[in-house]
Amino acid sequence: MISAIAPQRFTRLLTHWRGKLLPSQCPVCHLSLDAGPKGATPALCCAACWDAHYAYCLCQCCGLPVPTPQTRCGVCLSHSPAWDRLVAISAYEDPLPQLIHAFKYQQAFELAMPFARQLSERIHSPAPVLLPVPLHWRRRWQRGYNQSMHLAWALADYLDTHVVDNVLARSRHTAPQQGLSRQARLSNLKNAFAISGELPSSHVAIVDDVVTTGQTVSQLCRLLRRAGAETIDVYCLARTDLP
Repeated sequence: MISAIAPQRFTRLLTHWRGKLLPSQCPVCHLSLDAGPKGATPALCCAACWDAHYAYCLCQCCGLPVPTPQTRCGVCLSHSPAWDRLVAISAYEDPLPQLIHAFKYQQAFELAMPFARQLSERIHSPAPVLLPVPLHWRRRWQRGYNQSMHLAWALADYLDTHVVDNVLARSRHTAPQQGLSRQARLSNLKNAFAISGELPSSHVAIVDDVVTTGQTVSQLCRLLRRAGAETIDVYCLARTDLP
C-alpha cells in the first residue's frame, strides 16, 4: 500500500535533484557558472554578479539594505518588528523578481536548491524548525503546489534542520496581497491563519518567498508567540523596501 505522504516525498526528491541538474548559466550575465564540486548545486548567480549586485549589508532584524553591518537599523530600533531576525538573499531587485515569479507561478522547482544555497549562506545559528507559510487549499489546488514548502525543504537540506508543516494553517481563503494598500492587507489577513499543532521548539523560522510590508509574517508571529515561541526568525528570498 502506498503511503499517504509518498507524493510529498516524491515532490521533495524532484526539487532536490532538479536543483542539482539546473543548467549552469548565470541569469544576470549569462556566462557559465563554476560547477564546483561534483554533484554540488549551482549558485544562483556567478561570483562576479553576486559581488556587483547582492554583496551588500542587510539589517539583521528587518532584512533591508544598510550601509554597514548592523544588528538593528534605525527603523528597527524605533519600531521593533514582530519577529526577532529576518534573513533574505537580497532586496527585491533584478533578476530576483523574474526568478521568484518563475518559482512561484511556473513550477520552476529547480530554483529551490540554488535559492536555498544562496539564502543559507546568510543564515547563522539557524532555527531548528522551519515553518513554511501555508496556502489555503483553494490556492494550493489552483497553483498545484506551495512554493514556500519547496523552499523550506531545500533550505532544510543546507541548514540540517527540520520542516514542520502541521503547525501553521490557513483558516480562510484570502485575496492576493500584491497590489493592496497597507490597510487593505491588514483587513485581508484578519483571522486568516491558525495554529493547528504543537510547536516542537521554542526557536522557529517562518519560510516565505517575499516579505513586503511584513503583515503576513507579523500575523503568524503573533500566533506563534501565543503558542510558546520565544525566538522567531523569518527566512525569505527577497525583502522589498517599505512602502
